[in-house]
Formats: sequence, C-alpha cells, structure tokens
Amino acid sequence: MARPPSELEAGAARTTWAGGGARRRPGSRRLSSRKRRRGGEMAAAAAAAVRWLGFRAARPAPAPARAVRRSVLAVPLRPGLAWSPSRCGSSAAEAPATKAEDDSFLQWFLLLIPVTAFGLGTWQVQRRKWKLKLIAELESRVMAEPIPLPADPMELKNLEYRPVKVRGHFDHSKELYMMPRTMVDPAREAREAGRLSSSPESGAYVITPFHCTELGITILVNRGFVPRKKVNPDTRQKGQIEGEVDLVGMVRLTETRKPFVPENNPERNHWHYRDLEAMARLTGADPIFIDADFKSTVPGGPIGGQTRVTLRNEHMQYIITWYGLCAATSYLWFKKFLRRTSGV
Repeated sequence: MARPPSELEAGAARTTWAGGGARRRPGSRRLSSRKRRRGGEMAAAAAAAVRWLGFRAARPAPAPARAVRRSVLAVPLRPGLAWSPSRCGSSAAEAPATKAEDDSFLQWFLLLIPVTAFGLGTWQVQRRKWKLKLIAELESRVMAEPIPLPADPMELKNLEYRPVKVRGHFDHSKELYMMPRTMVDPAREAREAGRLSSSPESGAYVITPFHCTELGITILVNRGFVPRKKVNPDTRQKGQIEGEVDLVGMVRLTETRKPFVPENNPERNHWHYRDLEAMARLTGADPIFIDADFKSTVPGGPIGGQTRVTLRNEHMQYIITWYGLCAATSYLWFKKFLRRTSGV
C-alpha cells in the first residue's frame, strides 16, 4: 500500500512543477536559474528528510518491562516463542527418586555385614573340626609305643612327636644350651592356671650329642631342663651319664625364627630356637633331634620330659563372636529396612 506524500514532498513537487513549467519572461533568465538551484536544494533536503524519517520508523519499539525481566531470565524474545518457567519444579520432583535410589544402595550394602559375619562363622566351624582332628592325631601319636629310630632323615619328617628308642652314649664335651627356658611342669601349671602372674624358675635345656651304636650315627638329644645356676656342667657332675644307655624320646623337627625371637649366638653357645643344621655343623652330628622323656632323668642331671604338646583351639570363641555379630546386624537391618517397607 502506497504511503501518502508528505508536505515537504508535495511542496518540492509544486516548486519543481512551477519552476519547470513557468512561462519565461524576458530578462528573467538569471532569476529562473536561482529558482532551479533553490528547488534542487529543497528536493535534496526533502529526500534526506524522507530517508531519516524512514529509518526512524523502521527501528523497533522498546520492549516492555515484563519482557525485559523475561530476557534477564535467559529466555530469548523471539516471535512465536512462548516463555516457559524454569526447571526448578522438575528438579524438586526428581529429588524423591534420587533419595530412593540412595536408600536402595545403602540397604544392600549394609546387608553385606551380616552375610560376611555368617560366612566367617561357618569358616571357623570348619577350622574347629580340622583342629580337633589334628589334636586327636597328635594325642594318639604321643601315646603310641616307641619305635626304633629310622636312619632316613626324610622318614622323620612325618614322625614329629612320635616316640622312638635308641641305644648309645653321650658326648658331654659338646653340650649346647637353649636358653632362656622354663621347666615344663604340668602339675605346677595346673595350680597356677587361675593366677594373673607367675614366676617360674628360668634356666636352659641341655642339648647333648648322642652316638647311636646300632645305627652308627650321632644325633642331638634334649636331655632336659637345668636351672640357670646349674648350666655349667661342673656343677652337675653326678648327672653326666657315662657308658651306653637305652633312651626313649620324641622326634622334633627344625624351627624357623619367629618374630621378636633373638638370633642364635653359637659363639656364646646360646640358642634361642632349634636350628638343626647349625647345631649339627657345630657338633659334627646329623640333623636329627629328639626330646628325652621324663624316665631318662637321673639325680643331679637335667630333668627330662620337656616336650610341650599343646595346640591352641580357640575356634569356638570365634564361632560365637561371628555368629553373634551376624544375628545382631541381621536384626538391625530387618528393623530398619524391611519393617519400614512393610509399613509404607
């Protein structure tokens, strides 16, 4: 649709028509020239005014205050695009679902506690069965009749705590001393079982090379316990047996050094654990070791029977502990999760 001309355009057109179509009078050529120039200037000014007015009309109107506020909320103002609210409401709706997922994870994670405790209790039941069987085998081996000492050291590996009998004589010049030691006395230990502390006498085990007449080998024999003041053989000459004797003892194998146990000191003849290879090298004997029984004791000599045959069996305490923990945590888990779920 055409736009009606403005007053300036109409005036410019009239001026142009008047200037162009007027009848020339004689002597007025200079005046007509001036009018034409003035009319051109006015037409140029009118055109400039039209352009300026057209540009001003094309500029958009300022947005209302509500639209400005919507633009601040990061919602672009485009034609055909309706303003929508933020996602705060949807986040609030998603919160209960996230909390439910967290509770489900916590529920199954905490269930691992009673399940693990039940597994450990069952494992301790199996361990107790194994330990009772081992104790029974050890007791039957200790109470068995003595057999002749095998000459093959490999055969001795399966005979620990088995009584053997040998015949021969001692070499008291090469005694070794395992110290410090206390005497194995079942009667005294039974009396002091309920005491918080005890003060048994400290001393040493006397290890003496023993030459076996029938086998033609020399073995190591733990003759027994002597008090510290009797460690020197000069103080117990009556107990130094001479000549051939029959001896019964239990086979013992070599030991490895346990934590916090000092190293052996062969130079001072102080031995803290049974290192059969080192003892055999020092005395020239074979790495075979037996503990003499109590019947080998002689007046003034070491007290035999220093074999402590005990195996710890504390598995019942562990069974009660693990199964008790399983029962307690199962009850708490049921009370927190299952009862709450059934009440919903």
